[in-house]
Amino acid sequence: MSSYFTDLAQQYIDGEWRPGTGSWDIIDFNPYDGEKLASITIATVDEVDQAYRSAARAQKEWAATNAYARRAVFEKALRIIEDREQEIAEVIIAELGGTHLKAGFELHLAKEFLREAIHVALRPEGRIIPSPVDGKENRLYRVPVGVVGVISPFNFPFLLSLKSVAPALALGNAVVLKPHQNTPICGGTLVAKILEDAGLPGGLLNVVITDIAEIGDAFIEHPVPKVISFTGSDQVGRHVATVCASQFKRAILELGGNSALVVLDDADIDYAVDAAVFSRFVHQGQVCMAANRVLVDASIEAEFTEKFVAKVKTLKVGDPRDPQTVIGPVINSSQADALTGAVDQAIAEGATALVHGSTSDNLVEPTVLTSLPADASILRQEIFGPVALLIPFDGEEEAVRLVNDTPYGLSGAVHTGDVERGVSFAKQIDSGMFHVNDGTVHDEPLVAFGGEKASGIGRLNGEATVEAFTTQKWISVQHERSFFPF
Repeated sequence: MSSYFTDLAQQYIDGEWRPGTGSWDIIDFNPYDGEKLASITIATVDEVDQAYRSAARAQKEWAATNAYARRAVFEKALRIIEDREQEIAEVIIAELGGTHLKAGFELHLAKEFLREAIHVALRPEGRIIPSPVDGKENRLYRVPVGVVGVISPFNFPFLLSLKSVAPALALGNAVVLKPHQNTPICGGTLVAKILEDAGLPGGLLNVVITDIAEIGDAFIEHPVPKVISFTGSDQVGRHVATVCASQFKRAILELGGNSALVVLDDADIDYAVDAAVFSRFVHQGQVCMAANRVLVDASIEAEFTEKFVAKVKTLKVGDPRDPQTVIGPVINSSQADALTGAVDQAIAEGATALVHGSTSDNLVEPTVLTSLPADASILRQEIFGPVALLIPFDGEEEAVRLVNDTPYGLSGAVHTGDVERGVSFAKQIDSGMFHVNDGTVHDEPLVAFGGEKASGIGRLNGEATVEAFTTQKWISVQHERSFFPF
């Protein structure tokens, strides 16, 4: 595993592995024990420019390549991931502080999305559209946008980089990828190495490891990329959207959430408890779809709360390398401090802690809060950590109001003994996704993924991915002479 952090601690530009030329280094730390994994000299504005220029040069020939030949690259990449799965899992555990369960979950989804990228290569289809003009043939082609800029987050970096990079390339585009500074290997150069080994021609995928302190807005302002695919916070996403709009670029924004899991009065309580605990605490709660809020009908609140708290207390916190660990470290000390501060503030505002976990370095133990005042600030923010909010409600109408009382609209779930009651409830929620009798954390290759309100713009997966990374071009052919009035 250590060779990954040694060999891949570089920039990958125009098919070459090379150090950055910036004046400082990004240090890649293991968030559990603080071990220094890698030191990477950052890329400068000039290197961002080189990456985009090389992508633009390589893209034209790639777009003209037979789609079946493009597909073969991703078939081989899938085999490489399968062959190296254990090594990649170890890298995820070390760089993210992900547990064995989380690493397996991420790798499973990454393989599923790579399988879909194989099919996406052959997905674009043209159309012949009727014309009111005699002798005229309208052809509508679906063509690559050209170059795509991808900015990936730290929580599922391998999956979420591949999720944009692989289909964008499969559709005939070139890509420049900027991974999060906390996960430069999993989210960046590891993806490049796999695709390089799979035979992707040089220049088509470039990885720049850098920081906005060095490059400012150069990555999103550069004139070459036509689409920016960003996954991250709504604060940064708002800025990305503003810059893209000013330059007429398309922005695909997968942003944060404040999802709720709702337990109606006829739910299977034991099953709902299992779904809620997983939905809140998977990967330490560092998931955009995580159930920040657990809403429970007042008639079953006492039983649900007792069982929920009991299960939370069984979750093992500690070394993510231990297969028994359920909750490992959060990504860095800033996140740990922010979580501690949010819990302290909620309690000061009147909340009651049924479980009050302590914080040791980046290990944040689970906390369960209840009796939250209606105006508690923690109710409307994204909690990227192992903190659950239990909120009682009286009837479905109040539940719908509470679920929608947030700036976000990403995911959610409702538990009920009546499936159609659940579907009716889901239709009233202002979110991009909602699940009946399940958890809140789901992502499938064929189903449109994305949010409403501050949770983002646009969709990915399936046909939505084709829409995101291609554009339509109308070419008309006049088989007869046209008539012009002058």
